[in-house]
Amino acid sequence: MKITTIIGARPQFIKAAAVSRELRQLHEERLIHTGQHYDENMSLVFFEELGIPKPDYHLHIGSKSHARQTAEMMVGIEDVLLKEKPEAVMVYGDTNSTMAGAIAAAKLHIPIAHVEAGGRTYLKDMPEEQNRIVADHLATWNFTASAEHTECLAREGITDKVHNVGDVMYDGLLYALDRVKYNEKKDQLMKLKHYLANPAPIDRYYLATLHRPENVDDIEKVRSIIAGFEKLDLPVIFSVHPRTIAKVREIHSQKEQHNIHFIEPLGYLDMVYFASNAEKIITDSGGLNKEAFLLRVPAVVVLRQTGWKETLSGNCAVLAKPDGDDILDKLYSTKIDHTKFDIPHYGDGTASRQIAKILDWGTKT
Repeated sequence: MKITTIIGARPQFIKAAAVSRELRQLHEERLIHTGQHYDENMSLVFFEELGIPKPDYHLHIGSKSHARQTAEMMVGIEDVLLKEKPEAVMVYGDTNSTMAGAIAAAKLHIPIAHVEAGGRTYLKDMPEEQNRIVADHLATWNFTASAEHTECLAREGITDKVHNVGDVMYDGLLYALDRVKYNEKKDQLMKLKHYLANPAPIDRYYLATLHRPENVDDIEKVRSIIAGFEKLDLPVIFSVHPRTIAKVREIHSQKEQHNIHFIEPLGYLDMVYFASNAEKIITDSGGLNKEAFLLRVPAVVVLRQTGWKETLSGNCAVLAKPDGDDILDKLYSTKIDHTKFDIPHYGDGTASRQIAKILDWGTKT
């Protein structure tokens, strides 16, 4: 099958890296990078680290309003699809790139394969929820990461060509862990020194990432969160998203923080290294929420709801408000049932291979 894959954001690079390795053994793939994440540490480094094939097309869309970004993506994607004439279009997850790709393909009557379908927060004001719903309902094949996500689709009447293959990010995580172990030449302190300016020795730490507009667009929320981090009993390694950097700099210039080590966005291999060694993770990233669970690291998820509800079992992950005191309360007072980490909600690490084979089988029926 001739497949055009559309990606544009950090989580999609990780997913596509895993799937493309299997997909290209059975199919012909062309890759479109929309440019939704254009910062080098949020984009190009992932291609280099994970061995993702160089994009055949780069749309260079960049940061814009949701409507303008999605519209420009649709125009660029349509031009490529008219030129390539693929037999299927593959989209991932819940970004604007996902929805733009799904709509452009549907308007041209090209079958759509949606990887990581079915996740629901049931908060329809969230852009991610809107994007995933559109892609799910337009897709020919919906590949889900868990039984819960398959059930979500069934409740919306989507049952045909729905395949619970497990989570392709689990495939990518296993690959990254092998790379991290293979390339690990320094101990944890040396790894930290690579990122931190004049660090004191750090044996234990919390890892934090924040990027959602509802959490970081209001400087008072950011100020409260940073104040909470300052009170924690362990240092906080805060990987600062480009969206958050200006507010962090303003707050830090007004009052210097001593318990927080601000670092640039991490490449995927380094993020896996830091996450796997953290005591706990504080994040509003759906991907890192899930990766924390797979790494057996407790997480405080700064969201109203998560699409990865399985991680909430046994308080392996807990939800918190964008408020420093609430984050501290959840971090300290939550009793965790570590046995829940053992439940294989997200498959066995072969999701990518299953997807490639299902699509191959689909061309022969």
